[in-house]
Amino acid sequence: MTRAHWHITRTDSSLTLSRRLPARFDVAAETVLPAADPLRLAHQIRQDMWRKLQNLRGFSPVVEITDEGQGMRVRAGGQVMGRVPANAAAQITEMLENPGRRARWIRHASRRKDAALPDSRADAKDSHRIAAKIDMKSESAS
Repeated sequence: MTRAHWHITRTDSSLTLSRRLPARFDVAAETVLPAADPLRLAHQIRQDMWRKLQNLRGFSPVVEITDEGQGMRVRAGGQVMGRVPANAAAQITEMLENPGRRARWIRHASRRKDAALPDSRADAKDSHRIAAKIDMKSESAS
């Protein structure tokens, strides 16, 4: 059974996407990406991180996006119930620095003025449907 509910915590300059509250980073890595829709970006990163670490017992992904003017600082990781493997942060860093994934995330989360998709700030309660639509249209095996 899958759960569609994700907690979206917003402040003036950041967005945190997590399964549990409070969001906790037992393991994390950071990167900087060009400006994009933070909610769409967070969902894309969360999905790839889950695919990479789904065999890590008790892992619950968390993605924090912070606006930094021309770009966005991304902290990805999450909560782990139990022991955190020594290579977990390295796996997240590898995922965040993968050029193919980065290009796909930005392509899906770019802010296009002519786009038919609604602004995610207006549809925060429907974020799981927006993410599902994005995934259905162009799922990638990168």
